[in-house]
Amino acid sequence: MLKEVVLASYTYFDGGAIGEMFTIWEQAGFFSYIMPFLLIFSLIFAILERIKIFKDNKAINGIIAAVVGLMSLQVPMVSQFFAEIFPRLGIGLAILLVVLILVGLFIDPEKGGFTVTLFVIGLIILIAVLIQTAGGLGWSSGSWWADNWQLIVGIMLVMGLVGIIVGSGTPGTPFKPLGFKE
Repeated sequence: MLKEVVLASYTYFDGGAIGEMFTIWEQAGFFSYIMPFLLIFSLIFAILERIKIFKDNKAINGIIAAVVGLMSLQVPMVSQFFAEIFPRLGIGLAILLVVLILVGLFIDPEKGGFTVTLFVIGLIILIAVLIQTAGGLGWSSGSWWADNWQLIVGIMLVMGLVGIIVGSGTPGTPFKPLGFKE
């Protein structure tokens, strides 16, 4: 009984005005069409501005970016892909932030392995986000990863160990096998 009274008197639990606003935006297609269009438009425009195919003609770059952005929304898969990947990416970034905070408490960031360790953790999170997104969209690669992840992790560990061994040698010192005499 008390729960109903609290829920009836406060709209905070239901999302309030902001939650209602997001619901209206979602129903209007803001997250399914406008946000993906803006993202694709801005990425294409930035790439065209960077590579300067049309010199400094921003009008042509804008038209091409708008056309690519609008044409990409014809296929519902684009909106579904964005709806699947960005929530997972947000969770992955939150995990990376927590790891960064916890590792920063116990390890000196000035040491050499700090950046490499965070890069490897970020790469693992990126791979997990992409695999989960593929599975969420029903792509066949999602089940392949679920069946073969142990093999992939094993191969990556062996490659990492080989990289550590090769990278730990001192530069300029030639390799001399046992029993080698000059």
